[in-house]
Amino acid sequence: MDSLCSKSLQSGGVRFARTVMYSFAVLALILIECYPAQAIPAFARKYGLPCSSCHEAWPKLSPFGQQFKDNGYQLGNDRDAPIFQQAAYWPIALRITPNWHLERQDHVVVDGANGENTALANITTHGFDYTGMDMLTAGTLAKNFSFLLVPSSDETGAFHFESANVRFDNVLGTPWVNIKVGKFELDNLLSEKRILTLSANGGSYQNYHFQPWLAPGTPSPLYGFGIGDNQLGIEWMGHSANDRTRVSASLLSGTDGNPDFQNGMGNAAGRAYEGFVAASQAFEVGSLGLQRVGGFAYFGQAPTYPEYTQSGAPIDGTGVGNEPYYRAGFIGMWYLKKLDVTTMYFYGHDNVYLATGTASNGGSSALPSGSHAPSWNGALFETHYTWSPQLILINRYELIRMKQQALDSNPGDLGNVDALTFGFRYYPFINSRAGFAFHNEYSIVWNRKVQVSPVTGLPIDLTSSSLFFGIDFAF
Repeated sequence: MDSLCSKSLQSGGVRFARTVMYSFAVLALILIECYPAQAIPAFARKYGLPCSSCHEAWPKLSPFGQQFKDNGYQLGNDRDAPIFQQAAYWPIALRITPNWHLERQDHVVVDGANGENTALANITTHGFDYTGMDMLTAGTLAKNFSFLLVPSSDETGAFHFESANVRFDNVLGTPWVNIKVGKFELDNLLSEKRILTLSANGGSYQNYHFQPWLAPGTPSPLYGFGIGDNQLGIEWMGHSANDRTRVSASLLSGTDGNPDFQNGMGNAAGRAYEGFVAASQAFEVGSLGLQRVGGFAYFGQAPTYPEYTQSGAPIDGTGVGNEPYYRAGFIGMWYLKKLDVTTMYFYGHDNVYLATGTASNGGSSALPSGSHAPSWNGALFETHYTWSPQLILINRYELIRMKQQALDSNPGDLGNVDALTFGFRYYPFINSRAGFAFHNEYSIVWNRKVQVSPVTGLPIDLTSSSLFFGIDFAF
């Protein structure tokens, strides 16, 4: 097996080197024939503004773009109202990314000569592919009545609603009272929906979705949750006239954004409600740019057993025995002219019943021996260097460190994560009808001790990586 793995690594390395060489050759040709950036779809078509008004690099928002969003997609002129739009205006953007990518996973348990799940292998796959598609439409229904609707499909064409909400803007004539109802992204400074990386390993924030492990090889949570996921509920959001001060609070259903009282984990979702609060303050530092600091906290509770079952399966919406979990953190966005740096500290805590998958009606005697409420610390360091309006360089490092394991028998570093992502996006043109980017990215994630070797019986690391070259376009 070692010989096979070695050959696979060597051939994979050759393919990787060739791919990188070809990519830079193609990029060189692209750079020879470039065009000035202008604007992006949907709102650029509506208002006739250049893309740089709302985006530092599509889809990343600029301070003006954030203020435009906070104002309910309104500029305060006659173009806000849809009734005044020309018939040629098309308020929909379609986004998809044809790509070539290489995925690699080390220490995967596979069937071997001794039977099922008796061997380890390093698996590499690669080829041409495409992502799911987003259909984005947003704007105003009337003055101070705005909306966002995003039907989204996976790669097979199966659709769901990523976002579907209506917002009542400037209630009582003040920007401090804005009410949003439906399915929406949590109002956090670091948006996962506007992330500049797209690969299987780099296309989300590790800290936003981490949940502790019960034991090596055994995930623990009874509930589905990710702070980067869109949630169902109602949000109050307020901001100062210049958008420097922002505060929000949300009341949410505990289904992680899933409809019909499902939690997406095959367990019964409950009737409990959850809360999210966030606040931030921006300030100028000389000629360096607008800096922003903020904090957030999510207070959740999840059921540990169903009140009713049918044919042995839990009935959705009847989960009981709720136990708490929470996430909290601080974010800073620092600008040094063309370089911006985002820093984040993250803290997570799960109740012991949730972490061990134990029904709380059995009391503490039902808990596994040596069990605890797990907790962990996380951090993120992400940089963007806007070389020009057409080229942005991206780098991100994340880490997660367990502070308290769910079981005394666990290795102290079980579930620890290190993740590195870097790449660049090049925009040969951006106009008021379409957006286009050449997207190039490499991402690698190390998950500590989450796998059990069938050969030695000992916990081992699981490493996965993605090499991604795509054409990201929106029309």
